[in-house]
Amino acid sequence: MNPVVGLDVAKGERQVQAFLDQSKPYGKSFSMKHIKEELDHFLDFLKEIEEVTGQMPMVILESTGHYHTPVIQYLEEQGILYILLNPIISYHK
Repeated sequence: MNPVVGLDVAKGERQVQAFLDQSKPYGKSFSMKHIKEELDHFLDFLKEIEEVTGQMPMVILESTGHYHTPVIQYLEEQGILYILLNPIISYHK
């Protein structure tokens, strides 16, 4: 399995969707606000996926001005791997 979690980061909140493998969603998408308590909940969600798959999922998100900055900082503090995409590049794919 290659678990990944996609984040759609916007002003005020972000939308989350996890995939256990290609085209295999895990649970339903949900939104979370830009506060530490919800980032902690997000970390618990990542650990839940790790328990199911045996590996920590990679987080994928677009660079969104400054809105993605707290997420990236939190992921780095927790040692979570992530991919930060340029939205122009992801739009053309």
